[in-house]
Amino acid sequence: MEGSEASKEERRRDVKELVAIIPPASQVLSRRGKKVRERRVRVRLKEGVKADELHISPQLASELGIKGRCELSVPGKKRMAFKSVLNDSVPLQEVWANEELMRERGVADNTLATIRGA
Repeated sequence: MEGSEASKEERRRDVKELVAIIPPASQVLSRRGKKVRERRVRVRLKEGVKADELHISPQLASELGIKGRCELSVPGKKRMAFKSVLNDSVPLQEVWANEELMRERGVADNTLATIRGA
């Protein structure tokens, strides 16, 4: 009987040693890094912007991974797709859109919206 109890204790120790080697799930998942996919920004209406374009900050574009096209989602309205134009003069928390187009779609100046890559 003593021999069987000793072998059970050895097995338990082995399992505990193995578990100590395996990292916790939170540590494994944190290695991947969390990529931001969307961001809340202010929509500013400007006359110098073309109807199918949305001017955004280069820093914002790199954060969200926006290369050619982006999507603007305004609460209570439909999602709108635009060609993204990088502009250094645009502040990080803003995007610039065509004034006439946005007024037709019911979006006012300084509206809060969500931008994401398309």
